[in-house]
Amino acid sequence: MISDTLKVRTLTVNAQDNVAVALTDLEAGEQLEVAGKTIILKENIKLKHKYALHDFDTGDELIMYGIIVGKATQPIASGQAITTTNVSHKTAKVHQRNPRTQFPAIDVSKWRGQTFKGFVRSDGRVGTANYWLVFPLVFCENKNIEIIKDAINDALGYSRYHKYRQIARQIVHGKASQKNEGGNQNSHQENTNPFKNVDGVRFLTHQMGCGGTRQDAQALCGLLAGYLNNPNVAGATVLSLGCQNAQFEILKEEINKRNPAFDKPLYYFDQQTLGSEDVLIETAITATIDGLKMANELERTAAPISKLVIGLECGGSDGFSGISANPVLGRVSDIISTLGGSAVLSEFPELCGVEQELSDRCANDEIAAKFLDLMEKYQNSALAVGSSFDMNPSPGNIKDGLITDAMKSAGAAKKGGSTMVTDVLDYPEPVNKPGLNLLCTPGNDVESTTALAGSGANIILFTTGLGTPTGNPVTPVIKVSSNNQLSEKMSDIIDFNTGGVITGQVSIEEAADDLLEEIIQIASGEKKSKAMINEQYDFIPWKRGVSL
Repeated sequence: MISDTLKVRTLTVNAQDNVAVALTDLEAGEQLEVAGKTIILKENIKLKHKYALHDFDTGDELIMYGIIVGKATQPIASGQAITTTNVSHKTAKVHQRNPRTQFPAIDVSKWRGQTFKGFVRSDGRVGTANYWLVFPLVFCENKNIEIIKDAINDALGYSRYHKYRQIARQIVHGKASQKNEGGNQNSHQENTNPFKNVDGVRFLTHQMGCGGTRQDAQALCGLLAGYLNNPNVAGATVLSLGCQNAQFEILKEEINKRNPAFDKPLYYFDQQTLGSEDVLIETAITATIDGLKMANELERTAAPISKLVIGLECGGSDGFSGISANPVLGRVSDIISTLGGSAVLSEFPELCGVEQELSDRCANDEIAAKFLDLMEKYQNSALAVGSSFDMNPSPGNIKDGLITDAMKSAGAAKKGGSTMVTDVLDYPEPVNKPGLNLLCTPGNDVESTTALAGSGANIILFTTGLGTPTGNPVTPVIKVSSNNQLSEKMSDIIDFNTGGVITGQVSIEEAADDLLEEIIQIASGEKKSKAMINEQYDFIPWKRGVSL
């Protein structure tokens, strides 16, 4: 509901809400007509922040998005700002499941028959990219991975950072050093990549594989198996020391769990078996080049939109994320799910307070019970070390209007749209069903996007209100801004802007259609996302424990 007199100055998200959102800076003394009430502001209200629509006594519940998002810790007057000093986290208790039997009809007539150009794998799944992977089973091999990375990137001309090497030489040695090693002034290494159908080689490193629990090693192998099975991956070169917990046999078991018919080329090299590092590195480089030759034989062909598996992520959220960017993703999720594709909503600490709605939307009691069980276990693990979900909001979130975790979660859940929840996945389980899937991950941006790709997402949509440069090695990450200011200020990392939803220039439905057009272009290789251009290849496995 938008204010009658000030269309783009303030709004309430749901008819039941007793707080409103400032769409611009508001001044003390302003008289606003909001949700049928006349409100006189008691103080200045900053852009993106909330203010009370009636008087609150201590203990009264705050409602936003139609659900409980906090409680008053002291009396709050109508027109007064909602802050961390007068409000604390509170959510509604989950009651007996009330299964949803009807869901909103989603008009997808515009998209039926639409295709994207992808890489069709032997199992029928379709990649939006074609990458070769090089990764270690244990951190002991990270150095060797970096050596191989430097050698192959140099040979194929993949790196875009040659200009920075030149700048550093100039600073250290003076302007004369603008000539590179070959003697050509201000030259830039040409891309000498002969593998035109390969989007690149991705080199993963991590700090796991040994020294932790056996469960850590199993989860790591499951995650890596998920990356190998991701349709964006053509094959891989795997390095091992030999004596670590994360053994190649475990990796093969995890691959078989996900895809018994797995047939991608997989080259494995054990340093303790081969002997010297020189032999290991030279053999791995040779195998990787051979793998690239095979990967290059596959070309993009037309595939239906139902082959898209979209990961839904947010990071650096602000007070507008839940009313612009996230609902736009929710609409895209609904369209993809209705067409037979899959959407994956992650970050369980940011679903705190919406458990009732999501469990009611689950396809059956078993799936709902799994969701609630994972949420409870996760919360209990946080409480066991003196933390909890209510400590999830970052200083940046709070500064920009997300005062409680419940408030943040209610907005974050909008990415999941309105369709049925068809499956619930524990990390690092794979997506096997069309429709909306819930994936247990931390709220940490990189741990969560890492998990989404490991579960099979071939596109990741990432909303941000403050600006987050996160990307992924194998899955294109499309960054969606919640507001116009961010899109203008950090245009080098933002792909799509939903700020027009806030100003009233575009509807959520119109923005979702435009975003889906963008997705199809990037999925078809016709355009690169900013995270791909910036070589933002973040990869952090979740060491199962407390990470909010």
